[in-house]
Amino acid sequence: MLSLKHTLHSLRFSSAFSSPLLPKGALAYINGEWVESKKKTTFDVSNPYTGDLLCKTANCDVEDAKKAVAVAREAFKKWSLETTPKQRGAILRKWFDIFVEKEQELARVLTLEQGKPIIEARAEIAYSAGFFDWYAGEARRIYGQVVSPAVLNREHIHIREPIGVGVLITPWNFPTAMIARKAGAALAAGCTLLVKPASDTPLSALALAQTAEEAGLPAGVFNVLPADHKHTTEMSKYLCANTDVDVISFTGSTTVGKLLLSQSASTVKRVCLELGGNAPFIIFDSADLDTAVKGAMGAKFRGSGQTCVAANRFFVQQKVYFGSL
Repeated sequence: MLSLKHTLHSLRFSSAFSSPLLPKGALAYINGEWVESKKKTTFDVSNPYTGDLLCKTANCDVEDAKKAVAVAREAFKKWSLETTPKQRGAILRKWFDIFVEKEQELARVLTLEQGKPIIEARAEIAYSAGFFDWYAGEARRIYGQVVSPAVLNREHIHIREPIGVGVLITPWNFPTAMIARKAGAALAAGCTLLVKPASDTPLSALALAQTAEEAGLPAGVFNVLPADHKHTTEMSKYLCANTDVDVISFTGSTTVGKLLLSQSASTVKRVCLELGGNAPFIIFDSADLDTAVKGAMGAKFRGSGQTCVAANRFFVQQKVYFGSL
């Protein structure tokens, strides 16, 4: 295990990025294979702390998305019909174990491309692992229902089935956790996935793909398509309108969420949106002011204030107003 001192040194002074989690480099991950984009284009991934170039990664476009959708659609047939919830849960449990084992390296990759302190990165990896742990258990609890009929000699049975192919469009501020939270539930249910990570943080998503492969996810079940901002816009529009995509799950700004919702309207597909927050911070006159102010600092400035739950206004009872300043 690396010491904190050694980790900080490597984060600050490493000029050439490499990681055992990306043994073949920063490529796209489609159908269980590490591949270049079809046009062999790349884009830069930089360390926000130093401004240095970390690496170049595959820059996928609509043609790559077409391939990934076809692969995920084909893989869905086997993943949903030829595995049991118990088997899918066992793979998620293995994924959890790998995350625990490789926490240090996963956190290092996250910090290098995203910039959050290594302590926060480790916390995010542990948080992410928890989703795999949770859904490993929940997979076998996908129960149906028998509903009392309104007429005689009838029986109503409610069966839960996986929706199909899902597209996960995730943000840069929690590049591992937001994928893990979405993917854990979807994979447990029997869905197959395309992940379109934020352009600033594709490496964490690719590290997830490597660990997914090690956990035993079959080819085509989990695919990752890195892309720069321009290609992301084009790909997202294509995926929203594609009838072979059954659900879009997006975490990000309200503006982009509205756009994705409108682009998906023609196919009437399911769209799950987690958008900008609205988070008041309230201090009552009964509060311990030292504790309240400490909490306010964390609520406002965690992640440089760029989280969906960051406090955007403060309400303080008049009696303690000046004491809290």
